[in-house]
Amino acid sequence: MVEAGVPEGQYWFVGARSAGQEPYDRTDQFLAEGIWENGFEDRYLDSVKSMKIGDRIALKTTYVRRTALPFDSRGHAVPVMGITAVGTITANPGDGRKIGVEWKRLERPREWFLYTGRQSIWKVTPSHWMRAALLRFAFWGDAQDTDRFRNDPAWAKRFGDVDPKPAQHFEWTTFYEAMATALLAFRNRRTDLLAHLREMQERHEALGFLMDRDWRDNPVPLKDICPFTVLGTFNRGTTPEKRTEVAQDWAQFLGVNVPVPTSFDGIPLLNNQNSWFFPPAGTRQRDDIDSLWDVFEAALAAAASGEDHERLRLAAAYDRARDIYRVGTKLTMGLFWVRPWNFVPLDGRSRQYLKTELMLDQDFFTADGEAYVKLLDTLAAKFEDPQFAVNSFPELTWTAYLERQATGAHTDPGADEAPEAEDDPTPLSPQSSYTVRDIVADGCFIDESDLNGYLARWRSKKNLILQGPPGTGKTWLARRLAYALIGTRDNKSALRATQFHPNSSYEDFVRGWRPGSDGKLTLVDGPFLEMVERANARPDVPHVVLIEEINRGNPVQVFGELLTLIEAGKRSPRESLQLAYPRSGTESVHVPSNLFIIGTMNLADRSLAIMDLAFRRRFAFVSLEPSVNDAWQAWMASRHGVESKELELIRHRFEALNERIADDPALGSEFRLGHSFVTPPAEERVDSFSDWFRGVVDTEIVPTLEEYWFDDASKAESASAALLEGLR
Repeated sequence: MVEAGVPEGQYWFVGARSAGQEPYDRTDQFLAEGIWENGFEDRYLDSVKSMKIGDRIALKTTYVRRTALPFDSRGHAVPVMGITAVGTITANPGDGRKIGVEWKRLERPREWFLYTGRQSIWKVTPSHWMRAALLRFAFWGDAQDTDRFRNDPAWAKRFGDVDPKPAQHFEWTTFYEAMATALLAFRNRRTDLLAHLREMQERHEALGFLMDRDWRDNPVPLKDICPFTVLGTFNRGTTPEKRTEVAQDWAQFLGVNVPVPTSFDGIPLLNNQNSWFFPPAGTRQRDDIDSLWDVFEAALAAAASGEDHERLRLAAAYDRARDIYRVGTKLTMGLFWVRPWNFVPLDGRSRQYLKTELMLDQDFFTADGEAYVKLLDTLAAKFEDPQFAVNSFPELTWTAYLERQATGAHTDPGADEAPEAEDDPTPLSPQSSYTVRDIVADGCFIDESDLNGYLARWRSKKNLILQGPPGTGKTWLARRLAYALIGTRDNKSALRATQFHPNSSYEDFVRGWRPGSDGKLTLVDGPFLEMVERANARPDVPHVVLIEEINRGNPVQVFGELLTLIEAGKRSPRESLQLAYPRSGTESVHVPSNLFIIGTMNLADRSLAIMDLAFRRRFAFVSLEPSVNDAWQAWMASRHGVESKELELIRHRFEALNERIADDPALGSEFRLGHSFVTPPAEERVDSFSDWFRGVVDTEIVPTLEEYWFDDASKAESASAALLEGLR
């Protein structure tokens, strides 16, 4: 799908820094010579080879900033991408190293916020509103709508106007980041850290565990310390009050003025028996603690830049530090503490969530630095999808905790990591129930008995399609029927939404080969297989795949061999089939009985072909009607305070318009307008319904009628005038 306003094609955002020991900016060289050159000998070669003459290209640099921003960052670091030049590719010899470019230097760098590339070469296609907005900004000079981006789920927790999930509190992240930044200045002042630690041990009895051990295993004072161990002093199994006291003591010493958290929701804790990140003196290698400082420093630099040379530096430092005796994946907990919005912890509960809920099958214990960085890239890309189960690393750890408590699961942390603290103080937020009655309360104008009938038919058939004219709330109702089927709207991992379009393919929806960040092809599961695995892992919980505009694509082609398996009578392992792209010669897949499919279908779309009968046979169909009825009037009066006289007038005019559309031989009943055209969102405050309705007529109804009667403008004009006649 190509977003409006951007020509279809390939667009590239590329870095201008060299990849040597001392990276330097090559912008002037590239512009002067009319080239761009890949700074790596063995990376991105396939990507560069795929660049075509005529593709648009931009030079970028990425960094973070906390001040001088067009919005309030609330103390958080904001990802920024500076664009210094744009151009068109004029030559590509196919060596994966160098291309010719006709460059245009910008008068001054233009800054783009939040949605920024994480690699030296970033291919962007206009297939999503974020990407289209970036392309219009970079190549056509449009302004960025930062309000829309910062209120997207991927960034709303830090920068949005309204917290989309108020039950989650991540204020602690600002304090942790400030502590890490202040600690970096003490890399060469570790004696000062140790002196203050000894003073703290006199005030806080719980810190007595920080004594070194000589080669005879006798206790001796610490003579060195790493930054993760400092932060670990208030990330152990103890009460929130004690953690706050220790954190406050360190903050005063380090000069951190950010408020100290009193709640530590979702933060992974060290086990009290394994609370530091380096071996005792008797077995410690000379460079162990310096290696931990190296990865700490590299992590802060990578979080602040995102440039490839910083990411490679982090990967190399990660490998050295992870191999230190008794460190292992515990290192990732420390990385999460220092930059919680940039790094994922691989503690026991987070690993369990990554594997069973997010369907990532990586062996986290054996993963090296490059694999860890690749995991970060994979998750960051998924976070940008508002339908993904979680949208940030802090939310991931919080949700992992809730999932573990809800299932009563206990994870096996593995041999190189001590078990998690038994007295983890993170509170549990129970999931609230959601029923058909809640659908009606949310603003549905269909009787409860009919809604219960839809659910009963869906449970039996397994697959349901809501069809109807535009504006009848098909997607709105589909999502809420899914909540009612699951039993709650809080379990985001049980619902996955996607949208079909003419270019939708089996490879997008089920499984296919896709280029990874290293330029190599990787077999990647699509949203449907992700939900199959998720449903298999939790057979007691209904899971739902919601497909918007299901008839815009070719469903038979998109589902492939799974078209057979989604049938209600074939939901068992004995009906399993091998996929078009199997991971092994013996792999076969079945669709579990607790995975339900719901689709929406707009009957007024002239571009759609008749659906395949074999596909239709596997679905139950519900036809939705425009519901400007008594229930609509009652809801509008109670929710928005609109007078009944005004509602009667609008209802009469709207019904007359729909009769006129239905009676038109060139249109018909499927082109009627749904009730969403005359219903403000529940959360929107409408001071004057008449003014609101006039705006809807001008910006939504009139353009639709002009499209309907494109060959007779007078019909559209008279119909819209009749809607507004007599309004105050």
